[in-house]
Amino acid sequence: MKNKLRPKIGVVGCGNWGINHIRTLYQLDALSGVIEKNKDTLDDMKNMYPGILVFDKLSDALLSADISLYVVAAPAETHYEVAIEIINAGYHVLIEKPVSLKINEAYNLKKCAEDKNVNLMAGHVMLFHPAIKKMKEMISNGIIGDLQYIYSNRLNLGRIRSEENVFWSLAPHDISIFQYFIESQPVNINSTGGVFLQNNIHDTTMTIMEYPENIKCHIFVSWLHPFKEHRLVVIGSQGMISFEDSLENKPLKLYLKGFDMSNKGPEKKDGPIKVIEYDKTMPLEEELKYFIRHLDGSPMDICNADNAIEVVDILVRASKSLLEGSSVE
Repeated sequence: MKNKLRPKIGVVGCGNWGINHIRTLYQLDALSGVIEKNKDTLDDMKNMYPGILVFDKLSDALLSADISLYVVAAPAETHYEVAIEIINAGYHVLIEKPVSLKINEAYNLKKCAEDKNVNLMAGHVMLFHPAIKKMKEMISNGIIGDLQYIYSNRLNLGRIRSEENVFWSLAPHDISIFQYFIESQPVNINSTGGVFLQNNIHDTTMTIMEYPENIKCHIFVSWLHPFKEHRLVVIGSQGMISFEDSLENKPLKLYLKGFDMSNKGPEKKDGPIKVIEYDKTMPLEEELKYFIRHLDGSPMDICNADNAIEVVDILVRASKSLLEGSSVE
């Protein structure tokens, strides 16, 4: 990338995920600067990544000609105010999930991006995971027949947050995957969960979603779990797929199992299990390369403003169900 078109990216926020963006962009020769309020952290960044610019105020960075697009990896509650300032200054922006905590804010981000003719990209990094892309390919090619049921378990002990509940922290990954696979909005959402450690902050939730054409889904997330489990299972009329992201080698498997309904009653089909090979590229690197490829303002097919709105809308609807104890259409 060392040419006149070298991207000049600034990262807002040097927390756990921000550091991953910073390190990956530096390796891609695309990191120009970081913006962080903590002065000690800025000093660390200067020492770790020689030659980059550092700012403790976003407004100062926006005046610099050495940064032409931004990644927002600050805390979720600040995403809207940070991103809207960047967009209004006329810069493309990648906003970590969730892009905002309110649906009206997500719509306003999209409108402002359109008015300023800049790209707004949502940081739904799992859509760049090669296993997820392979699953999408298999679904689209009809390998497992018609979609029937999808479930995701995203469980671990920690990392517990105080500014958002477990659903807002973990479920955006799975919601974005479901939207990617199904390509429609849920018609009904029912969410329940438990509050154990902090007042009014759910530590575990189970969310059931109904989509058109009788497709059912559930998302189980918890940071109160004795071991790590990231499991995604897709059930179709002709077969099933599983992806175990928390296991060694992250296996992706095709199960040629199901039921034959051509006779008087269901007849079990117990076919072979196939291990599916997929590329071992790094999702975050692929996500950032995708962002960089669109620095000319060309439209994005995935992780665009519409995708961002879909995910925030489902988060908000599920949260309403969680708090009210009823399903939401």
